[in-house]
This record gives sequence, C-alpha cells and structure tokens, in this order.
Amino acid sequence: MEHLEIKLIEKENIVAILPLLRELNTNTPEIVLKERLLEMTTQHYECVGVFLNEELVGISGLWFLTRHYCGKTVEPDHVVIGKNHRNKGLGEKLFEWIFNYAQSIGYEASELNTYIENVKSHKFYENLGYKKLGYHYLKKF
Repeated sequence: MEHLEIKLIEKENIVAILPLLRELNTNTPEIVLKERLLEMTTQHYECVGVFLNEELVGISGLWFLTRHYCGKTVEPDHVVIGKNHRNKGLGEKLFEWIFNYAQSIGYEASELNTYIENVKSHKFYENLGYKKLGYHYLKKF
C-alpha cells in the first residue's frame, strides 16, 4: 500500500525540488535555478511537496500576497507532478491541500499563471474552479 503525504518543505531542504523543477524549466541553467530558488526562500515564498512512500513526486511553490482586487491570495507556482506519477489524482490532492492550508492561515483567494502552450493544465485548473481573467505579460531587462 502506498503512503501519501503532502507537506511543506523546509527552507533548508528546498534544493530537493530541483529535479522536479527541471521537468518544468529546461531552459534555465541548473545553477541559476538553484540561486533563484534560494533567494525566493527569503521572500514571501513557501514550497509544498507531494511525497509517495517518502519519495518527492510533486511540488508547488506558494507565493503569499495581498491584492487590491481579491484580498489575501496564495499563488501556486511551478506546479509539477513527476512524469511517472501523473494522471493518478495527485494534482487534485495537492490543490486540495493548498486551498485548505491557505484558508487555515487566513487567505481568501488563489490565483496562478500557466503557460499558453500547456493546454492540459488549462482544463485541470478550470476543473478546480479557476477562471481566466486576463493575460500575463513579461518584459525582461
């Protein structure tokens, strides 16, 4: 019988998410990902892990902020379920945990971004109750 546990990953263990993060972000050099990840832990960021038989098989970063249009919000970021563990309901369980956790600490909304080409994720998020509100733009300096 498989043992599933969803829990926050301690800041001192955050680099353990790098292999899963690489599944989502193959273009950024690993050293840069690690540097950015370590810097993120000094900001309003946490990371939750999905552990199956003590193996880390899924992650989601969590950004916490307050927005004028929706109040205190949690933003799941870099959501990844490992290739060998997809389509088993783990993503839904992860988001159930995220929603319960955010509400338990006083947050009232969740918003996120997903890549335009990641069409499978659009349906997944819409099935969780997310609504499309607009476009996310990026300008690099």
